[in-house]
Amino acid sequence: MNKKMTEKDGKIRVAVIGGGASGLMCACTAEECGADVTLFEKNKSDKVLKSENRFDNAYLGKKLLITGKGRCNVTNDSDINTFMKNVPTNPKFLYAAISAFPPEKTMEFFEKNGTKLKTERGNRVFPQSDKSADILNVFKKKIKETGVKVVNQKVVSVEKKDGFFVLLTDGKQKYIFDKCVICTGGMSYKGTGSDGDGYKFAKKFGHTVKPLSPSLVPMECKEKELCKSLSGLTLKNVEFSVYDTAKPKGKPLFSERGEMLFTHFGISGPLVLSASAHIKNPENNAYRADIDLKPALDGEKIDEKLVKLFSEKSNTNISNALSGMLPKSLVKPFCDYCGVPPYEKANSVSREERKTIARAFKKFSLEISAFRPIDEAIITSGGVDVKEINPSTMESKLEKDLYFAGEVIDVDAYTGGFNLQIAFCTAYLAAKSAAEKRKDD
Repeated sequence: MNKKMTEKDGKIRVAVIGGGASGLMCACTAEECGADVTLFEKNKSDKVLKSENRFDNAYLGKKLLITGKGRCNVTNDSDINTFMKNVPTNPKFLYAAISAFPPEKTMEFFEKNGTKLKTERGNRVFPQSDKSADILNVFKKKIKETGVKVVNQKVVSVEKKDGFFVLLTDGKQKYIFDKCVICTGGMSYKGTGSDGDGYKFAKKFGHTVKPLSPSLVPMECKEKELCKSLSGLTLKNVEFSVYDTAKPKGKPLFSERGEMLFTHFGISGPLVLSASAHIKNPENNAYRADIDLKPALDGEKIDEKLVKLFSEKSNTNISNALSGMLPKSLVKPFCDYCGVPPYEKANSVSREERKTIARAFKKFSLEISAFRPIDEAIITSGGVDVKEINPSTMESKLEKDLYFAGEVIDVDAYTGGFNLQIAFCTAYLAAKSAAEKRKDD
């Protein structure tokens, strides 16, 4: 093989594997930077996506469509220091990428391409339409405008021969490129195509893949019957804290106010997903979740409120008396948790029972026993070792002209648009680097 076999009109031929958030950004950026780009996506088209989107290639960006419950929390409008504080895994590795393509550039990219954005609580950025399809359509439009070629086949093998990347697809076709960018995502939401192909390719080139685990994921609890009885109940404006029980006097690993919900297996919702990023190996039974049901009131105020309540409703059942302070479906389980008979009269509650109830309002505890399977996680923790990737270019330190971007790398963040921003900024840097001719070329 020689340079003429790969370069087209003097352009560097770049393969981008994966048509998700990072792959789409990488392909469009590299083409705009003068490369001849081919984007490989193994997902097949389906009727649902075709009906929702205005452009062809409906099989692209499936996971992007479901992010933010279909609204697409596209980034977080924060400065670099704030951004870094929300990246628990290898934040320093991202400094060059987030500096090259910060949140404001992400926002500018989508608004310049016709999608208006809005900023909500916690600096979370969404399309004004609340439709993730509008974000995806920006990329599809850019693909058409820039001339990115899309191959709707699964890449089954990536090899390096005579200095060129040779890709084989399940369509039994062979493609040859100067450079290759792996944007295959992680292992979560396998139905969207994230099944770990990128880790396999990386290992073939000698890369280390850090252990994979779910992150931003619902949790199972030991109190299975309690959670099952409350399944479907959403708690709003509560404070959710997670503690390492091996450090009984330590500070919480996570503590934040917001929304959570009970499920048949345990707990989920925004607070729970965020907290999961702080937990390692929950199967060791070392973690406890404390729910403050009334974070605006201290224990003394709650006790005073209970004294007044039980006095005013002295002849009603305890459960009826508490119904004004708790969601209806939580009252009986709450009484059971406190060890107080729910159908006894309020005037029969002892001082100690009342104190127990007041404490439970401030500390309704659950023991975390496991994460849900990785397929239910929003993102994958773990991936290609950042020590083997140049943070200034996203190029492999082990294989020249091989690049990585997005979730396949061992970097993950909390909820709030941070993970999509990581996908976009690493893809941008990888694209700029891959499209650039080397001095020795």
